[in-house]
Amino acid sequence: MIRRHILNKILEALSDTPVVLLSGARQTGKSTLAKWLAEGSHPARYVTLDDAAVFASVKQDPAGFIQGLDGAVVIDEVQRVPELFSAIKLTVDRERNPGRFLLTGSANVLLLPRLSDSLSGRMEILTLWPFSQGEKEGGDDAFVDAVFHDQVPFVKGSENCSDLIQRLLTGGYPEMLLRVKPARRRAWFSAYITTILQRDVKDLAQINGLTAFPRLFSLLAARTGTILNVAELSRSVGLPQTTLKRYMALLETTFLTILLPPWSGNFSKRLVKTPKLYLNDTGLAAHLLGVYSEEMLGDGRFLGPLLENFVLLELLKQASWSETQPRLFYFRTQAGQEIDVVMEDPAGRIVGIEIKAAATLTGRDFAALKDFSESMGDAFHLGIILYTGSEPVSFGKNLHALPVSTLWK
Repeated sequence: MIRRHILNKILEALSDTPVVLLSGARQTGKSTLAKWLAEGSHPARYVTLDDAAVFASVKQDPAGFIQGLDGAVVIDEVQRVPELFSAIKLTVDRERNPGRFLLTGSANVLLLPRLSDSLSGRMEILTLWPFSQGEKEGGDDAFVDAVFHDQVPFVKGSENCSDLIQRLLTGGYPEMLLRVKPARRRAWFSAYITTILQRDVKDLAQINGLTAFPRLFSLLAARTGTILNVAELSRSVGLPQTTLKRYMALLETTFLTILLPPWSGNFSKRLVKTPKLYLNDTGLAAHLLGVYSEEMLGDGRFLGPLLENFVLLELLKQASWSETQPRLFYFRTQAGQEIDVVMEDPAGRIVGIEIKAAATLTGRDFAALKDFSESMGDAFHLGIILYTGSEPVSFGKNLHALPVSTLWK
């Protein structure tokens, strides 16, 4: 098994918390990791609700199922029987043993208040993303912690633009490591989307008319890295805004889309307050766009947005296990000044990151970061442009250009 960097966070949570929920999109490796823990570092009985017989039994009597369990237990795909959360709460309230329940789920319970509220104060939630680049290569993935601890990695880029494009097209789903041919990857992504619609979305919302979902998903892929415009999207997909918002909420709940919130802070300028849209994997996004080769991506139309999506995902993955635990935003004024990613640590220190699909840079490329640093004052810690060139270069105090591969090298 490829070691997942979030493993230590899971073990720490199990050592002092009764219920730990490992959530994330389907097929990111949650079941594999949970089974590995149950068979070794955290001995436990393993039960999966993807088993039809088990699901039927638990659905009929969730309280009885929980009452019949002794010792530590892993329940896989727990969101399929939401009534389990109330039953688990009663058990934990009677006997609050750390590590009693390790749950996995393909739905974000934070977006399902009825479920998250039932275990408030009793459950820690961690997210397992598709593989990071460092996980795939056995690296440390310490960029996020490094930039907040004044250890900016000035390392020459080890990859050219062609190498980066292959990473974008492959994405991070574990299955992609086993499928080299583009046709086999296309087949998997097509089956994956069908499974999501037929299983997870229906489980959460009991929606039968899902014919608009595939088209909506493709339209979202074409808008990755853009500020969400519900009215325009509603017209394009041919859905009422109320229905569209419901569908969008389901895609976010199943971890397929990400809405990056705008950063506001203590700022005098008028700021954009609408989130930016991203997908949870660039391989999936490329599939939805019908882009399967370097030649198709290299024309520039999709390269910039997919590279931005790729970098954001690597930062989100690292943030999920980092010691710094920053929150991620984007920044944009109504006058058009924009910073692609703003990372803010618990102390209020700010790192601004721009992402550019360019092999060379000039001082003019830092104009937005310089203005941003002046506006932030003492809170501004660092400004970085991640670009497709190979040389790490300083462009003034606390302003650096770094190769994209610095994220995982």
